[in-house]
Amino acid sequence: MKELNGLEGLYLEDLEVGLSASYGKTVTETDIVMFAGLSGDTNPVHLNEEFAQTTMFKGRIAHGMLSAGFISTVLGTRLPGPGTIYLSQNLQFKAPVRIGDTVTARVVVRELIPAKKRAILETNCYVGDTCVIAGEATVMVPSRG
Repeated sequence: MKELNGLEGLYLEDLEVGLSASYGKTVTETDIVMFAGLSGDTNPVHLNEEFAQTTMFKGRIAHGMLSAGFISTVLGTRLPGPGTIYLSQNLQFKAPVRIGDTVTARVVVRELIPAKKRAILETNCYVGDTCVIAGEATVMVPSRG
């Protein structure tokens, strides 16, 4: 599989099944607080350690959609890149992300639909070897034609 690590955007004609790209970020306290402010999701499992200790997670966790946002980073900046239009996304949240974890979003081209200028992509997020989010996206990709 070819791996893209730059910021170059691709046209539909440049894509092939198996092509992949990724983006990694270490989640900070500031990221969680800012995401809560931006989204309005002030669930105490994200913001209050005392409350979070009473949950199944035994401590604070990052918002699932914060980590899922890293998928959008890959789609809009790396694969396919600038000009990509998000059409749909499904997600399964499989494990928590905590402050200090480095989340890597990895996107892999699974199917191309040239007649509709669409690509179907595997969209997973990992902390180390642990898959924390599994998903699939459909995007519209710019074409040379």
